[in-house]
Formats: sequence, C-alpha cells, structure tokens
Amino acid sequence: MLETNIGGVYVPAALVWAGAAFVLAILVERFFGWMGIYRLVWHRALFDLAVFVILWGAIFAGAYHMAFADAPVGAGR
Repeated sequence: MLETNIGGVYVPAALVWAGAAFVLAILVERFFGWMGIYRLVWHRALFDLAVFVILWGAIFAGAYHMAFADAPVGAGR
C-alpha cells in the first residue's frame, strides 16, 4: 500500500488523491455554476458527488498507471 509522509504523519495515498479530487471538484462546480449547467441537473448534491467520484477515480487510475507503467509485460507471471 502506498503512503505519503505529510509533516511526519503517514497518510494513505488515496486520501491525498481524494484531497486533489476535492479541489478539482470545487473548481468544476464553480465552472458549472458559471456556465449555468446546474439548471439542467435534477439533484445538485448528487451530481456534485458523482463529479467528485469520477475525478477521484480518474486521479487514482492515472496514479496507478504512472506507478506501474515501467513494469514489463508479464512480469507478474
């Protein structure tokens, strides 16, 4: 499991990625509000949660790909 040292405290990398996704979700939320996209959304809170989960998954997938991209194909066999 990957961990990150922040101020002498080890925190799971997924928590750091969730923080990054949260910041991005806030920026996306402001952009959607500015563009008026929320007028088309039935349940704003649920939509915001879905955007956060999608961003967190994308960051997680990107970090996983960067961490294990150098492994040769079939190395686990």
